[in-house]
Amino acid sequence: MKHSRRTTLCFMIVVVYSSQVTTTLNLESIVHPSNLHEQELAREEPLRQKRAVAASRPVEYAVDVEISFENASFLEPIRTYLNSLSFPIQGNDTDQAANILSIEVTTVCRPTGNEVWCSCETGYRWPQEQCLHSLTCQQQNNSPAGHRCNCLKGLPPKGPFCQLQGAITLRMSVRLNVGFQEDLRNTSSALYRSYKTDLETAFRKGYSILPGFKMVTVTGFRPGSVVVTYEVKTTTPSTELLHKANEHVMQNLNQTYKMDYPSFQAVTSNETKFSVIPEVIFEGDTVTLLCETEVLSSNVSWHHVERRADIQNSSRFWVYTAVLNNMTSVSRLTVYNITQADAGEYICKLTLDIFEYESRKRINVTPIQILANEEVKVTCDNSPVSLNCCSEMNVNWSAIEWKQEGEISIPGVPETDSEPSCSRYTLQANGTQCPSGSTGSRVLYTCEFISAHGARGSKSIEVTFTSVANITITPDPISVSEGQNFSIKCISDVSNYDEVYWNTSAGIKIYQRFYTTRKYPDGAESVLTVTTSTREWNGTYHCIFRYKNSYSVATKDVTVHPLPLEPNIMVDPLETAIPCKGSHPFKCCVEGDEDYRVTFHVDSLSFPAAKEVNGKQVCYKFSFMANSIVSWCPKNVDIFCHFTNAANNSVLSPSMKLHLVSGETVTCQDPIIGVGEPGKVVQKLCQFSDLPRSPGSLLGGVVTYKCTGSGWRLLRNTCISAPINGLLRLAEALIKSPSQDKKLPTYLRDLSINTDKVANEVSSFPGNLGAIINILDLLSTVPIHVNSEMMEHILSTVNVILNKTILSTWEVLQQQQTNHSSQLLDSVERFSRALQSEDRAAVSISQTNVQMRSMVIKPGTPKPYKQTFVFSDSDLWGNVTIDECQLGSLQPDASVVTVAFPTLKTILAQDAQGKDVATSLVMTTTVSHKITTPFRISMTFKNNSSLGGTPQCVFWNFTLANYTGGWDGSGCSTEVTGDSVSCTCDHLTSFSILMSPDSPDPDSLLKILLDIISYIGLCFSILSLAACLVVEAVVWKSVTKNRTSYMRHTCIVNIAASLLVADIWFIVASTIRDHHYVLNETACVAATFFIHFFYLSVFFWMLTLGLMLFYRLVFILHEPSKSVQKTIAFSLGYGCPLVISVITVGATQPREVYTRKNACWLNWDDTKALLAFVIPALTIVVVNMTITFVVITKILRPSIGDKPNKQEKSSLFQITKGIGVLTPLLGLTWGFGLATVFQGSSAVFHIVFTLLNAFQGLFILLFGCLWDQKVQEALLKKFSLSRWSSQHSKSTSLGSSTPVFSMSSPISRRFNNLFGKTGTYNVSTPETTSSSLENTSSGYSLLN
Repeated sequence: MKHSRRTTLCFMIVVVYSSQVTTTLNLESIVHPSNLHEQELAREEPLRQKRAVAASRPVEYAVDVEISFENASFLEPIRTYLNSLSFPIQGNDTDQAANILSIEVTTVCRPTGNEVWCSCETGYRWPQEQCLHSLTCQQQNNSPAGHRCNCLKGLPPKGPFCQLQGAITLRMSVRLNVGFQEDLRNTSSALYRSYKTDLETAFRKGYSILPGFKMVTVTGFRPGSVVVTYEVKTTTPSTELLHKANEHVMQNLNQTYKMDYPSFQAVTSNETKFSVIPEVIFEGDTVTLLCETEVLSSNVSWHHVERRADIQNSSRFWVYTAVLNNMTSVSRLTVYNITQADAGEYICKLTLDIFEYESRKRINVTPIQILANEEVKVTCDNSPVSLNCCSEMNVNWSAIEWKQEGEISIPGVPETDSEPSCSRYTLQANGTQCPSGSTGSRVLYTCEFISAHGARGSKSIEVTFTSVANITITPDPISVSEGQNFSIKCISDVSNYDEVYWNTSAGIKIYQRFYTTRKYPDGAESVLTVTTSTREWNGTYHCIFRYKNSYSVATKDVTVHPLPLEPNIMVDPLETAIPCKGSHPFKCCVEGDEDYRVTFHVDSLSFPAAKEVNGKQVCYKFSFMANSIVSWCPKNVDIFCHFTNAANNSVLSPSMKLHLVSGETVTCQDPIIGVGEPGKVVQKLCQFSDLPRSPGSLLGGVVTYKCTGSGWRLLRNTCISAPINGLLRLAEALIKSPSQDKKLPTYLRDLSINTDKVANEVSSFPGNLGAIINILDLLSTVPIHVNSEMMEHILSTVNVILNKTILSTWEVLQQQQTNHSSQLLDSVERFSRALQSEDRAAVSISQTNVQMRSMVIKPGTPKPYKQTFVFSDSDLWGNVTIDECQLGSLQPDASVVTVAFPTLKTILAQDAQGKDVATSLVMTTTVSHKITTPFRISMTFKNNSSLGGTPQCVFWNFTLANYTGGWDGSGCSTEVTGDSVSCTCDHLTSFSILMSPDSPDPDSLLKILLDIISYIGLCFSILSLAACLVVEAVVWKSVTKNRTSYMRHTCIVNIAASLLVADIWFIVASTIRDHHYVLNETACVAATFFIHFFYLSVFFWMLTLGLMLFYRLVFILHEPSKSVQKTIAFSLGYGCPLVISVITVGATQPREVYTRKNACWLNWDDTKALLAFVIPALTIVVVNMTITFVVITKILRPSIGDKPNKQEKSSLFQITKGIGVLTPLLGLTWGFGLATVFQGSSAVFHIVFTLLNAFQGLFILLFGCLWDQKVQEALLKKFSLSRWSSQHSKSTSLGSSTPVFSMSSPISRRFNNLFGKTGTYNVSTPETTSSSLENTSSGYSLLN
């Protein structure tokens, strides 16, 4: 303002301009488009409508106009004039488009002293920015409650001036000191309406004096006494004005309401600015809640609505309230490390007089969610691998940090991602950072996202580092010839891998049966072993260690030089005879024309061969001239073909036997077969016989001729036709092929097709039938998995060879070799165990002569296995049932397969006695997985009782008749019901399995007898051994007064203890297996180990006892100390068995061939582990038998001075007594077990062996303990019979010898000869007379 003494009047003029008119009015900064506060104007003045701003519509402006005048008395006339104006006011002639809507006085500035004070008119207030930057004055007449900014010193030079106040709603309450009635809760009650009408009338009259008053409404009543809540809509009033309005209310209300004046309260909610920093809040942030208001008061409180509690200062919450520049109240709530429990609605409440200024804000707390892979595999091959972390919300983070913690330190490089909410950490590990020992090391990498306000969110990524395997392979070049073996060893310095396999350079995987892989703590190795190489093995091989997507490869070239295998060399003749001066052609033929050097060897001579090529067959010939090669006759000569290849490796053909005969007795002559005497039988390969065949075809098999009369007669024809012989040769090659599993499906299909084509030839020639059975037998050893299509081809082939038309051929074949039927059945079972159907589906295959059903065990409770087989052509039927309890013990995905044969019953051999034959279906049931629990199978067959005889359930035992197989009825129960026979089968075992690799012949009566002997004997043995140990403990001090007696009884105690523990473990083993099935594999291994160890300990303690006796007999004058003897004895008694047992389990258990499949004892079939018990045991038996022989020989040596008859009588008595003592002590009873080791041993040996061993504990108690007279005396003395004992002892030894063989006894004088003496020493001589005396008597004490 230019004149400080002038009075200034400020107006706000609202003007509307049309868009068609161009104005020249210079509004500059005082012109404000009204649309900037349209919402506020619309809220304050409902009659003023919002005006849209568009290019084609009028624009509304609010213009601040400043008028200054000298005399303050002009103020009121101007007010009066402005109030008399009628709006809108039309524009003048020059600007007709402008209309003035209203003119309001907003600000009045008056001189006060030397200053100018500018105050706002009623309903207007200074903007907050003017209050903060200008000086205020103390004119408070019209100031709202708590406001100090209604008057400024000086008018702001650039505006804005006072602004129109917004309308507010005061939420007020007052108490009526009257009793509360429930009708006041009911808005429709008369009492409620009466109260509401009276109170609103009084309120309206009282609050009408407030500036900007619009309306008042009673909102409700609540108890205490009666609290009236109501709302007043007005502009913000001053405290004084509100008190005055409250007084008017009291005056206008009936006194019966008893209104309490001090209880007036007012709450306003739009006077406070509530802000939250930051806007997006993460868990862990430091959050600031700020309340700002122009109401000057420091009485501010904070409240958390969800917790229903006021907030007080603490370690996590801090409230700070202050008044800034005497114009603004500021309250700040700081929440440190905010959590999700702190989320919710916060109330900031400022109290001033009766006013409560309240503001609410709801805050949400979001946890920091980091997205990342939790596990990452990194191969240390210097390849970059990125670890990525991203926050779930797209936020500009203050920082992203990476940390690591683990066994090794491999730092990475953090990188900024294109997305601000992501971070990348790149690792590039090399071999130096991941030494081979650190393979599999885990490092935890943590990405931490940090917000600008301190929140931290992290995510850990576990990184497993894998060293790149350094592969070393067999360095030497591999060059072999066909038929030779080779192996390639591939060694990795890393033990962590997912897969190890071998393949060819063409990418074909080698079948896994050809290689083995072992893992060590610091590495691994894989060995490819080929026992019989063929040309197919020629090439390059890759050893591959794979870990995840990392491959470590080593390569090796293998050169296989052609060389015919001995079985593939066809010789002619196999055997022949010629006259002494005759000649005969010999030849050796192979397939394929290779560069071989071939010579014929006759004795020590060699002759070159002539080569002849006939298609694919190449023959090498030699003409034998008897008179030029051999010098005498008759003579038998062996002739061989010697093949040498380019690698200088060689092979000999099968022998060709030539008999040079004089010719006098020759009656049969043939240029092809040769000459022969009557009855002579010779064989010839069918390929070189005169049997008809198509040109170029290759026959297999042998034809047999017999010299009868004057000619050769065909005796037996086992020839194999060319198509089947070709299949047989392919099968023999396939099982040697590196990719045999890939070739097998195609081969089985071809076998099925060709077998069906040559069915007539199969029925005509037993050789064809035998060849197909051999093919199936060979192929059944190949597959790990057989699918349903392969199984269908297999059974199709079986169906052909089991046709009724071929039964006569089977009969001929069985006469030649009796195990073909058993071989076929075994092959089908092997294929069945390998069956795995696709998608766990059941497989059903039906042919005329064979049917198959299967079921896959699925997770959960399995359904019972029930399969029915009906063969209407054979009038046979049967079914198989396995209940769910049995199936529940199988592993998921195991397959149960049953195959039924209607014609096999007539093919399989008769039982061992040759009396009974099968009369029903033959059904075989297999399970793909190993059975570890008892398994019971129920079957029902049609009863063919019309054939006569009593039905008996049997199973085919492949181990009978020297593994040719036979019917076995043990373990099967039979129940005949009408036309059906029900069978429930299981299996048994016996005690003699400890020594014999085979169970005894499974005759049921024998097995029952052996079981009875075993378990009754075990009970007596355990009780006897325990009694022996008790007796030894009682008499120990009395019977161990010298070294020899001490060591003798030490051996007895350890023999008894070891045998006792072994018997206990044998009982344990019988509880963890049920017949042929082991219940717990781990417990079975432990039981086998301890049985093996303690039985060996029994033997070695027996050996110790025998060696001590032998030592006393030989080294009379030398005796080691007791400690040396004990050390040797315990090392021999327990050390040697421990070493043998540990080596045995260590060598066999990793391959799971330590125990038998059907018993807890050392394996025989797969590893011959039983020899680790048999060899030491039998060796000790032999040693002890030798010692016994030496002792008896010494006893039988004649002594001087005795009569012959008396000497003989005494010697026989001593021999009898010596054998009675030595037999149980030195383990001679185990010698009977030697006979049971051999297959087909007599049942007598099994019975004797079982009987003697089962009662061995009883023998030790009787002969090793109680028969000792010193033990008897000690026991008598112990039980107060000392008088008899002392009298009796006078006639016995006073020294260390035992009374049984007292040398003073007349009948025992012969024992002097044990040491080659003739009665020089007397046992009754005091020990101090000679050291020899103690040694002599001590040696005899071993016998007791």
